[in-house]
Amino acid sequence: MKGYWIGLGGRVKIEDGESPEECVTREVREESGLVIKPTLRGIVTFRHIEPDIEDWYAYLFTASQFHGRIIDSNEGDLEWISDNQLHRINIPEGDRHFLRWLRQDNRIFSAKFEYKNKKLIRHTVIYY
Repeated sequence: MKGYWIGLGGRVKIEDGESPEECVTREVREESGLVIKPTLRGIVTFRHIEPDIEDWYAYLFTASQFHGRIIDSNEGDLEWISDNQLHRINIPEGDRHFLRWLRQDNRIFSAKFEYKNKKLIRHTVIYY
C-alpha cells in the first residue's frame, strides 16, 4: 500500500495460533507502543487490491481504551488524524467507505471491495 496512509494492523499469525484480537493487540503495540482493548466492528474482503497480491480478509477493530506511550515505528510515520481531517489524506478508496461506516453505525458489518487497476470498481456491505 505504498503511498497511502493506512491504519495500524497486520497479518494474523495463524501458524502460531493467533486470533484476530491477539493480532491487532500485538500489531498496535509493536507499531505504536500502545496497549488497546479492541472491539470487533467489521470484516472486509479485498479482491485484487494490488497486482500480484492475493485476495485477503481484514478484521476491523476500534479501540476507545488504551494505555502506554507512543513510540517511533519502523513501519512508517505514525500520526493521529482526526475524523474531520481524513478527507485530506491519501487513503485507499475502500477505506473511505468503511471509516464512514465505523463512525455512523455501531453494528458489525461484512463488506467486500473489488478493485481493478488499483481503482475500486464495486463494493457491498451487510450489517448484522
